[in-house]
Amino acid sequence: MKRKIITTSDGSKTIQIEDWNEQYHSIHGAINEANHVFLKHGLLFYSQNNRKLEAITILEIGFGTGLNAFLTLVEAEKQSLNIDYVGVEAYPVLGEEIEQLNYIELISEDHASKFSEMHDIEWGKPKYISSEFKLEKQQKFFKDITDENKYNIVYFDAFGARVQPDLWTEEIFEIMYKALKLNGVLVTYSAKGSVRRAMQAVGFEVERLPGPPGKREMLRAVKR
Repeated sequence: MKRKIITTSDGSKTIQIEDWNEQYHSIHGAINEANHVFLKHGLLFYSQNNRKLEAITILEIGFGTGLNAFLTLVEAEKQSLNIDYVGVEAYPVLGEEIEQLNYIELISEDHASKFSEMHDIEWGKPKYISSEFKLEKQQKFFKDITDENKYNIVYFDAFGARVQPDLWTEEIFEIMYKALKLNGVLVTYSAKGSVRRAMQAVGFEVERLPGPPGKREMLRAVKR
């Protein structure tokens, strides 16, 4: 499928799949969306309510461009958080595409080498990118995740249900539910009623929250 780099409303770039008219991040602002959905309502929400944890474990569904991981790394250093991060991706983004993104310029030029290292490390082998941030990238389909009671947070950043409805089913959210520890949190940009009902059907307690720019609502689900 044909892909191209586009600039979103906040000046940050993302990848567009033209055949689907679908982007890796919101056209209303890639960085703004990631900060609002995954950092503010995911990482910071969880860390502020669980300050005694020695480490926070995060599973990202759709590692993609590495934007969410990069923002998390920078925030981990800022907040002195110890993060163990696993990013799952079936189809890794090409190196030449990564080089065209402007996340280093807009987020932190001081972390340029760490952003590069995140993309250069071998798949399937965990590595400390900084003293606060350990990363493992796993190349596999989401349905093949078998972890149980392992993660505190899930960043659910799959392509939208319009183009990949099979990624937003009860079957997938059952896998997410099992992967989370008790009181673990899943956040996603989606607010579709069918998505919320699928989450509730497998046991999640779900709340609607104000969405990022260009989107009225988003969802946060908690494993009680």
